[in-house]
Amino acid sequence: MIIESLMLTDWSLISVAIGLFIGLVLALTGAGGSILAIPLLMLGLHLSLQQAAPIALLAVLLAAIIGTIQGLYKNTVRYRTALLIASFGVAFAPLGVWVAAQLPSYILSLIFAAVMLYVAWHMWQQSNSSQITQKNLPDMPCMVNKITSRLYWTAACTRRLVATGLFAGLISGLLGVGGGFVIVPSLRKVSNFTMPTVVATSLMVVSIVSIVSIVSYNFAAPLQWAIAIPFVLSTIVGLLIGSQFSHKVPTKISQRGFAILAILAALMLIVGFKRFCA
Repeated sequence: MIIESLMLTDWSLISVAIGLFIGLVLALTGAGGSILAIPLLMLGLHLSLQQAAPIALLAVLLAAIIGTIQGLYKNTVRYRTALLIASFGVAFAPLGVWVAAQLPSYILSLIFAAVMLYVAWHMWQQSNSSQITQKNLPDMPCMVNKITSRLYWTAACTRRLVATGLFAGLISGLLGVGGGFVIVPSLRKVSNFTMPTVVATSLMVVSIVSIVSIVSYNFAAPLQWAIAIPFVLSTIVGLLIGSQFSHKVPTKISQRGFAILAILAALMLIVGFKRFCA
């Protein structure tokens, strides 16, 4: 019992350290924390992806709910758009969880690493791109009337939003990530939403889909609360600390910093599982 208690304490300390780091990254980059949290939880605490995913999603869920409430208060959430995307995300998240349970761990880890490398590449490219103002945006499938502030619900717009929801839900269930890295680029590509609206709408979708993914993962394997609680609480603390000086870090530097961290985490995941399988 003493040894088990000591081990539990060690796990808690490691989860606190990882949580603080992820909270700081979230504050400085605004990027999805679970895509970094999952490999760190897997390697630092020797968890499988199915065990680490719901723990990371809990922190993502809490951050997304806070962001959604702020967005609703500022009236930047397109809630009908979010509900449409989320409804299809909710339908496909359990399918992603089921597929994850059927795949060997090393295959799932390689898929996760590949996604991380793609996100890193996309973030680096985004840091090089010039800022596009709303006036310079071409016509999109999903256009908001500037006079009435209402969205034109065209067939093309609906198809794009449904496809976004399907893919985001599948990825959320398969890899245990929030799906914001899918939703945000998609909304920017198909709509003339402002960036605050894109982020707030994405957070509403993430909060809804994450709940379903967490519940689905919990059916496969019970959530390890001894690790989850200190991780989530420390993530909030890290987020609050980082938010105090996040405005001092240039966007280009924060984006490139996140890209480098994602590449390193992907390589650690690949190397770690090579050693594990050796």
